[in-house]
Amino acid sequence: MPALWRDSIDAHRQAVRDSVLDASGAILEETGMTGLTMSAVAERAGIGRAALYRYFSDSRQIVLAWHERQVRTHLDQLLEVRAGAGGTDRAVRDVLEAYAGLSSAHDIGESAATLHTGEHMEGAQRELHLLLRDLLADGVRHGQVRGDINVDDLATYCAHALGAASHMTSPDAPRTVTALVLDALRPGSSTAMPPNKAGHLHEHH
Repeated sequence: MPALWRDSIDAHRQAVRDSVLDASGAILEETGMTGLTMSAVAERAGIGRAALYRYFSDSRQIVLAWHERQVRTHLDQLLEVRAGAGGTDRAVRDVLEAYAGLSSAHDIGESAATLHTGEHMEGAQRELHLLLRDLLADGVRHGQVRGDINVDDLATYCAHALGAASHMTSPDAPRTVTALVLDALRPGSSTAMPPNKAGHLHEHH
């Protein structure tokens, strides 16, 4: 097969897949998992059910693919926020607030717990942890983040604490949680946190 044809076919397949995931995201936003049926996705994406089954075998496979794309997009957004923040102090604040906002952006009900334990989350959690750890280590070096706690523990604490925004109903939840976390991170803070020898918590995204 000529390379041009192969590229064209690959681009078409990717476009259809993206259309399916876009349609699925819209359905999840409107109805949650209950409305995510193969028929509904096919209709929203503008393709036939037979065509949809060539890409995904069932709705669970679709939602896992959608969630994997969401996670990748969120990680890229956090990297962009850090790159564009400028100074370390602003970078810490902006990245943490962005993460809290992203954590609260999508609530698809009880199935969220299952999605967060999917295989695709292992690498994403590791990448998130490294991003937060490096960000906080930079803050420690500049005297803007407390240095009495291991940065790995600080990063895990931040991920868990900021993730709490997803369970809060207030529209100001991301900023509220971020302010609390920033207060706990600042040098000289009296906020109780685990000592350096404490074991790491499980990461949350």
